Amino acid sequence: MKQKNLYQGSAKYIASPELLNAVNVSVALNRPLLIKGEPGTGKTMLAQSIAENLGKRLVIWNIKSTTKAQDGLYVYDTVQRLYDSQFGEGDVRDIRRYIKLGKLGEAFVADQRVVLLIDEIDKADIEFPNDLLWELDQMDFSIFETGETIAARHRPIVVITSNAEKELPDAFLRRCIFHYIAFPDEETMHEIIRVHHPDLEQKMVQSAIMAFYRVRELPGLQKRPSTSELLDWVQALVIGGVDPESINSQFPLPGVLLKKDQDMAVLKRRFSTVDESPGKRNLPGFRRV
Repeated sequence: MKQKNLYQGSAKYIASPELLNAVNVSVALNRPLLIKGEPGTGKTMLAQSIAENLGKRLVIWNIKSTTKAQDGLYVYDTVQRLYDSQFGEGDVRDIRRYIKLGKLGEAFVADQRVVLLIDEIDKADIEFPNDLLWELDQMDFSIFETGETIAARHRPIVVITSNAEKELPDAFLRRCIFHYIAFPDEETMHEIIRVHHPDLEQKMVQSAIMAFYRVRELPGLQKRPSTSELLDWVQALVIGGVDPESINSQFPLPGVLLKKDQDMAVLKRRFSTVDESPGKRNLPGFRRV
């Protein structure tokens, strides 16, 4: 029987027992869940799965290199206020009209508990995580222009993802429950493909997975193909009518998996000579070694 308020995965997301425990400990302790793992391992999809499984609304804060912590709290639109003062539209004395809550503020004022995803936190400046310590601990912040305090009506379930592009501050890490999503093994990958493409014939899936892991093991790759790229590749193979028997000998449609010229060159050097004549898309002669 499903226990109330426990995350148990969802129909489209395969979660390991360790990941399930990390999510539920984070929820129980009201601590942010920090998820690391290489790109394509399902970090962002985890937050979507938690929201779906627990019946919560998902609020997504996508972090960029220019993002500041203040952006997640609120923004004071001084430009609009200046425009209104010049052209006589609206009451410019009411500063609240020009305050727009950010994603963190939106999560705080929600009528029900939400799942807040802070996606790819390591893209921002190194001070960004430290600038959020108070808000994530105390679950409130002040709007300087009005003197108003915004306190969380319901403490959100906070999921933070990182691709480990830079180290996060120790003070921030101490406040988080941490989990690293390891890249799926072949057995788990079979399950993932079955969830997303349940009607694929087993021979196609087996051949694609075998070739996929051989490519990932190539030394010198700058960007190893991810789970999401494998899902795209399998679908492309089916749409292209590729014979499963030919996948490991011809390696069709390599551009669905490999996205860098250097990695295509690694594949060519390691396995076979590529026919680069016009109109050729496949890599023939994917030799067994």
